[in-house]
Amino acid sequence: MAGQGLSTDEVQGIREALAAGRKPRVVFTETAGQIAGQIGQVVELTDPEASEEFVVVRFGRDELPFSPADVAIAPKGAGRRPAAEPKPEPEQPPAPPEPEFVLDTPRVPAPRREEPKVEQSAAEPKPAKRAAKAAKPKTPPGLTVTLAYAEGEWTVAAQQGTKALARPYVVKPAEALRMVALVDVPGVQEAVEQSLAAERADAEQQAEKLRAELAEIEARLAELREAR
Repeated sequence: MAGQGLSTDEVQGIREALAAGRKPRVVFTETAGQIAGQIGQVVELTDPEASEEFVVVRFGRDELPFSPADVAIAPKGAGRRPAAEPKPEPEQPPAPPEPEFVLDTPRVPAPRREEPKVEQSAAEPKPAKRAAKAAKPKTPPGLTVTLAYAEGEWTVAAQQGTKALARPYVVKPAEALRMVALVDVPGVQEAVEQSLAAERADAEQQAEKLRAELAEIEARLAELREAR
């Protein structure tokens, strides 16, 4: 019957045997389910960090992954077919009796030969395949939303993994300030308010300059009207 599974040294020995071109035989343990006690061959060792079932065993026509606890090193001689026993020579049928030369002997009809009945043996149930474990749901890639400020404009962009969901588009300063207010991180709102204050001061300066230019143009226009 199966042992207690593969140890670390036995796994290393199997890895070296595979590298040398051999396929070590293993026996399934009780943790393998209904196929416990059966013999298989290790054909590959995958990455143990990717899955705990990294021992790929050929069983019949299938190659299935198992964990080191599901298999153990097969004892020597296990799984080999016994030597074929010599078949007994068929018995010679007895010689038919010679005919009797007796007069007035009633002829006895030969017994009817019955065909041998062939009983259909019930098909042996094949060992059930080990139920595959439910695959873990794939985690969706991360979602990144970026609020940026550059050259006097606030922009928002969204990206999921390497796919751009929304290209950067311009938002109003008030909307940007509301977005930042949702992020309770010291210093972030102050930096945004400083940027808005600098932008506000620049806008007021430009407005003052435009008002002065407009006043100059209106004065010039008034002079032109008086010169009619």
